[in-house]
Amino acid sequence: MAFTAKDVAELRARTNAGMMDCKKALTECDGDFEKAALWLREKGIAAAAKKQSRIAAEGAIFSYLHMGGRIGVLCEINCETDFVAKTDLFQEIGKNITMQIAAANPKYVRREEVPTEALNAEKEVLRAQAINEGKPAQIVDKMVEGRVNKYYQEVCLMDQTYVKDSSMTITQYINEMTLKTGEKISIRRFVRWELGEGLEKRHDDLAEEVAKQMNGKN
Repeated sequence: MAFTAKDVAELRARTNAGMMDCKKALTECDGDFEKAALWLREKGIAAAAKKQSRIAAEGAIFSYLHMGGRIGVLCEINCETDFVAKTDLFQEIGKNITMQIAAANPKYVRREEVPTEALNAEKEVLRAQAINEGKPAQIVDKMVEGRVNKYYQEVCLMDQTYVKDSSMTITQYINEMTLKTGEKISIRRFVRWELGEGLEKRHDDLAEEVAKQMNGKN
């Protein structure tokens, strides 16, 4: 399948890859635009993975307030140099990640941080659910394994679907940003607060309150 210079330019605009890389991708994929975009992403993941062994000790702590101050997030994101930490792109990364945390409410950054006790407790719940559903014993463990992966996708930031682009996970987003900046980008830690979380809230009996008002009592 033939492709034109316009196709190369459009692929570059979509993927932010270099012109020569886009041309090579279209050549390798016989001009198929979608396959070429996927090819570039796969190559990008491999390239980003090579940077993960580097030391990233610079960066910034980002803050975000949501819903008029009802949800607050602080997040430390690292890069390799102070130069990149001051760029608009790095600031955008910080904004996007803190918004993700506010919206998706992860509990941990990555799978390795999930406490063993919490993971074992979740597995027991999932195993009991599978048995109660009448699933055969020989497939219960496989079902639990699959549901544990879903659990990770809910509680681990790096496993979550990116709220601004459901075609990728946060890991894939960070890999793409690593390629764009040319440096290792790493989310180190975060905290998320929600107004009133953990406090015992007052629950008035509406019917009782209406009755008091009707009887002239305050």
